[in-house]
Amino acid sequence: MRVYVLDDASTDETAVAARTAIAGDSRFTLRSWRAEPPPGWLGKQAACHELSRTALAAGADVLVFVDADVRLGPGAIAAACSALERSDAGAVAVWPSQTAGSCAELLTQPLLAWSWMTTLPVAVSNRSLKPSLAVGCGQFLVFTARAYDEAGGHAAVANSLTEDLAITRNVRRSGNRTRLVSGAGHCECRMYTSTEAILSGYGRWLGSAFGGRAGAAALSLALLFAYVIPPLAAIFGSGRIRRAGVAGYCAAVVSRAATALTEHPGRARYSPTHRWSYVAAALLHPCAVLAFLGLLGTSVRRLSTGTAQWKGRAVR
Repeated sequence: MRVYVLDDASTDETAVAARTAIAGDSRFTLRSWRAEPPPGWLGKQAACHELSRTALAAGADVLVFVDADVRLGPGAIAAACSALERSDAGAVAVWPSQTAGSCAELLTQPLLAWSWMTTLPVAVSNRSLKPSLAVGCGQFLVFTARAYDEAGGHAAVANSLTEDLAITRNVRRSGNRTRLVSGAGHCECRMYTSTEAILSGYGRWLGSAFGGRAGAAALSLALLFAYVIPPLAAIFGSGRIRRAGVAGYCAAVVSRAATALTEHPGRARYSPTHRWSYVAAALLHPCAVLAFLGLLGTSVRRLSTGTAQWKGRAVR
């Protein structure tokens, strides 16, 4: 195994931390960039492309991309590569358990897993070559070198704001299967650590994920109808309307709770603190949907006005 680390002009002492952790281990190579990404490239794709070229030139037959905020447990890399080897897939997307440390994170972050767990039969997706059924997670992606090359690698998604989904779909378009697997017990990720980071993080890409303004508007209406109107009907309605509202609200809460138990099996079931925090978040699901719609509107506005940024870089 070889590990290549690229410090992409960070301003938070990433290179120092990486160099200290490596401590002379010859399996690790640390590189630093000071220049901005080339025209037409976003930062992550440029970095991943550069690292892939280095790894492929060294003879790699499996490429594993891991974001810097993912925390790997012992055996996580081996388990991911084994999942790829056991399958007939060209790529495996590992879904790390998404952790939260604040009320804002706990309200919004579980929506990531909830969005696909409640709308996509994963077993069907894993057997399909349809790009529309693909689920990607750029936090932890594993490719065979052949499938990565046939899909065009990160160069083919150089300016995509949702590059993980785009590259996964490209793998399927090239005739190779992709699989989504759970990283529960092996890895976790805390994407954002403050409300400001949540606004900035989702503001840079969320508005591009649903086909532009029209798609975002249609999704917003659907979410309002499905998850906000039912509790209002339960509170202010009567008779059949109230009963329908209660049933709709309970269904949403159950879906949210089931998602938490699936994404965090040990933590949600056995830790009292986390168990009750996920219960509370599930009960507040209508508020989470409203928060999501706020993030979606913010992202659409920032992308349309060219004001979206991430870590000091403009996103266009």
